[in-house]
Amino acid sequence: MTTSPVAPELDNLAPIKRQIDSDIDSLVAALPDPEDLTPEQRRGIIARYSAVLEGNFIYWMTAAYLSVRSEEARPILIDNLREEIADCHPEMLRRFAVAALAYPAEADAMAVRDDLTKVRTFLGRLQGVQNVLTMGFFESYIQRFMSYLADLAVAQGSTDLEYTDVHGVCDIAHSEGLLKALSAEAAINPPDPAADLFEGVNKLRALIQTINGNRHCEHTCGLSGSVALHGGSCSRFPVRGAICPGTVKLSVHP
Repeated sequence: MTTSPVAPELDNLAPIKRQIDSDIDSLVAALPDPEDLTPEQRRGIIARYSAVLEGNFIYWMTAAYLSVRSEEARPILIDNLREEIADCHPEMLRRFAVAALAYPAEADAMAVRDDLTKVRTFLGRLQGVQNVLTMGFFESYIQRFMSYLADLAVAQGSTDLEYTDVHGVCDIAHSEGLLKALSAEAAINPPDPAADLFEGVNKLRALIQTINGNRHCEHTCGLSGSVALHGGSCSRFPVRGAICPGTVKLSVHP
């Protein structure tokens, strides 16, 4: 099989790995201390995470599988999907959320809707390298986030930590496998040199910030300009879980 030249920036994955690690470090550093959160704020983070992951992770990974051409990359993605489906990870996540008194409500789903749509649409373009990179970034983030998510659940009184226990371990192998898939895909299906390799990562990063309550509110109040939420309290409206009822946008200033 003849392979196409690898794009110069993909000859060496070390810079990409460093960028992923840097982005994840900033996301983790911005996480509020669970002890500083109210029960409703803790519930909100778990609920928004669940609203996104339960019905979308398999969709995202399937999009990555459909987009690759590399015969070496496909088994890596299929193994990930097989584990998600065979072990019924969506149900595992649902039990986790219910036990933490954080089953998603309509407001939680609406809070993530815009950013989630952007991620879905991007992955739907079926760009091999970019999709695998996006999912590799997410798997790497998840292995760092699981202990924090477990701490939130414990603070909520939950003892059902199967979801976080499983993903804190398995996602280490998944993230390593996806980097191998990225290298294999880049070798035969390099992206357009003008393409932004991190476009999908940036969209997913914005969604994660919304889940974690680190995005700014986009609602403009006729009386006071942009609504600011500080420590989960809106300057204009009574809110639950740092959600502004004007637009269901999040705004917790770091």
